[in-house]
Amino acid sequence: MKRTDLYFALAILAIFLPFALCTPLYEWYKAFNAVHGMVMSFLKFAILSTMGEMLGCRISTGRYVTPTFGVMPRMVVWGVLGMGINMAMIIFSKGTPMFMEYMGMTSAAESFAAEAFSIDKLWVALAVSVAMNTIFAPVFMTLHKITDAHIAANGGSLRALVTPIPMAQRFAGINWEAQWGFVFKKTIPFFWYPAHTITFLLPAEQRVLFAALLGVALGVLLALSAKKGK
Repeated sequence: MKRTDLYFALAILAIFLPFALCTPLYEWYKAFNAVHGMVMSFLKFAILSTMGEMLGCRISTGRYVTPTFGVMPRMVVWGVLGMGINMAMIIFSKGTPMFMEYMGMTSAAESFAAEAFSIDKLWVALAVSVAMNTIFAPVFMTLHKITDAHIAANGGSLRALVTPIPMAQRFAGINWEAQWGFVFKKTIPFFWYPAHTITFLLPAEQRVLFAALLGVALGVLLALSAKKGK
């Protein structure tokens, strides 16, 4: 274990421990999150998902940050992507039960909104997860790959945020064998479908935070994907 691993662990404790130990701080978080959900989505993903990618970088390179990693531009990009994820979660959690009712499951929305767990609620949560991860996730993952490459191409500097992305070039530069064969074919059905089923079983106000925590898992999965691509 390196000294940087200790610093990383201490940083995680510094972020989460105050909310666990200080009730007024946790109550403030819940109140602010209820009123400013998109702002909190930006902050949660900017911090947690970037830390997940740093962990992935540690796995794949032995270091938490490389010269082209770009912590600050990644945080900004993850924040924007996090707002998009929040939007997608709202759209699919509202639209999928309506579609299921259209297809004949008349109690879909009612079962999904109920606080108590039931098989019907599990079925709807799974359907929401499958719909979101099948329709939205591949586009999101590809865009994320493109922004990562763009940040690296700009030396990890904030210049990446104001420099136009050469989309065709970045799109062609993706390792599609790893992107399709591992990220799409394996992580979506075997990890994201069940992981987001759990997400949609949680109360609505907890879903974005849990999804952001899954960003840590995403960082690890992307690191494994990078190793597989090599």
